[in-house]
Amino acid sequence: MALISLQEISVAFGGPLLFDKLSVQVEPGERIALLGRNGVGKTTLMKVMTGQVSIDEGEVVYQKGVQVTHLPQEVPNDIKGIVFDIVFSGLGPRAKLLSDYHHVVHRLHTEHTPELMRQLDNLQTELNQSGGWDIDAEVELVLSHMKLDGEADFEQLSGGQKRRVLLARALVLKPDVLLLDEPTNHLDIDTINWLEEFLKSYPGTLFFVTHDRMFMQHLATRIVELDRGKTFSWSCSYPIFLERKAQALEVEAAQRIDFDRKLAEEEVWVRKGVKARRVRNEGRVKALERLRIEKQNQRQLIGQVRMKAQEAEDSGHLVIKASHLGFSYGDKCLIRDFSTQIMRGDKIGVIGPNGCGKTTLLRILLGQLEPQKGKVRHGTNLEIAYYDQLRQQLDEEKTVIESVCPGGDTVTINGKPRHIIGYLQEFLFTPDRARTPVKVLSGGERNRLFLARLFTKPSNFLVMDEPTNDLDIETQELLEELLMDYSGTLIIVSHDRSFLNNVATSTMVMEGEGEIGEFPGGYDDWVAQRQVKTPGAKPQITSSKEKQKPIKPLTLRKLSFKEKHELEGLPLKIEKLEDEQEEIFALLADINFYQQDPKEVARVNARSEALAQELLEAYQRWEYLEASKKENP
Repeated sequence: MALISLQEISVAFGGPLLFDKLSVQVEPGERIALLGRNGVGKTTLMKVMTGQVSIDEGEVVYQKGVQVTHLPQEVPNDIKGIVFDIVFSGLGPRAKLLSDYHHVVHRLHTEHTPELMRQLDNLQTELNQSGGWDIDAEVELVLSHMKLDGEADFEQLSGGQKRRVLLARALVLKPDVLLLDEPTNHLDIDTINWLEEFLKSYPGTLFFVTHDRMFMQHLATRIVELDRGKTFSWSCSYPIFLERKAQALEVEAAQRIDFDRKLAEEEVWVRKGVKARRVRNEGRVKALERLRIEKQNQRQLIGQVRMKAQEAEDSGHLVIKASHLGFSYGDKCLIRDFSTQIMRGDKIGVIGPNGCGKTTLLRILLGQLEPQKGKVRHGTNLEIAYYDQLRQQLDEEKTVIESVCPGGDTVTINGKPRHIIGYLQEFLFTPDRARTPVKVLSGGERNRLFLARLFTKPSNFLVMDEPTNDLDIETQELLEELLMDYSGTLIIVSHDRSFLNNVATSTMVMEGEGEIGEFPGGYDDWVAQRQVKTPGAKPQITSSKEKQKPIKPLTLRKLSFKEKHELEGLPLKIEKLEDEQEEIFALLADINFYQQDPKEVARVNARSEALAQELLEAYQRWEYLEASKKENP
């Protein structure tokens, strides 16, 4: 019996049918990828499966006792509390014990009262009896891989960090059916690789939406496509699905041509003269009426984005020459003695964990940020177009039209004038949507708007920071084709491994501690080269937070009770200090920051220096305790 069965459901929301007698069966042990263009209702379908959206017709049937957990694409507004508590929620009585234990350990960093020690002892006893340590170890593993501070306040986190908390909660609950809506959003490549391996061994059933083609190819055992209100099931891998889908579309196109020909013939027949109408077949007339209704009910394919970059005259042969670059925030080195030459026509991918300095590297190479060491020289005749990850060049209050064409209704594309409405329709903006403000657009629409604006400017050097975020797969592939055909120079920061494979001819990898490696080819080529250097090693980008293991002293000893729990809490303390340090680094990197009250600038600088010392002492203490401990026999 299916775990979840959607039986001929219809949903309209008061307008045209979003789902038209749609049926889906979710069987035990499947890993189902849900595909579809932006706006076809993938997120709504998941909400129907969890009971968050009511249906107009049909039935949703659950196997008795089935447990379903949903990772939403948008973060709910009503979630509050500490990260540990949110991740532990739903695990039953042991969750409360584990949460209390971690909070007591955290308080012991600053308090050492007998009462706290008694509480800790009691909690440890209860956890031993309930088997709670196994759950604790798994939660710690997930939090570590998601790069989350368990003691952080959820409401103070960024949108990306909140999504990672909700993903961690979904993973540790281990329901029968796990619904994941864009689980790789805001994750770097290392975390995506870990998540793939985790989900491959997941004992339950997965139903997920993703625009990450490699993630889908590695995980999916079945593909369900949502298209024009109905679903189509494909029990095959993603590459085979693409072949079968192309064949199905060819058959559909031929059938439509045949249908339209037949309808046209019947319309000619029914409009013949009086003599013909006297003897016309009433059955044939009724058949024509049915054809007309069928034609009216046909749902057309969603259009494709038709984007084209405007290219300026060629730049000089040398685009950028960087010599011995160095850049740090406080004691955190992002770039160390890096030299490179970028030549005309190079297509360079940039890979690295979140927060490692990829955007900083771009800004230095573009001349927007001065390096602290070394120098950058630009070649001649550069026309640069920069695609900003945060879309900061978009004004939330302006309309789509005003964002692309301020003060007019015409844009010039490849030397020819185009009406702005027609141009925006090539990026799937209807005339009504083109007149709406930016602030109401979805993530995918914002991305298409930014591309529409970017490509109104002729360029010979494109710099793109995470250009595939929120784009559906079809639009990603069209962007890939555009960039592969682009004759200028290209630098792309991306966590999308397929995109890097298809576009990049060489790769810069932020390897940690300021080191930047350069490799020919895309993501898979880099992985292969790393494996040749270290046979059997899994590809992993070293975060600058990872420190070398300490050398153990000659004399080992058993740690005291107090030292043992101090050691357990130190990694969390260090991570919290480093997070605060990163926030201060971001402040110090902002030119506008130095226009504030000099006292505030001095205070932040002083805190930065104090944090560096606190981190140094915390690491030294952790290394000493870790190296000194003697394992119990």
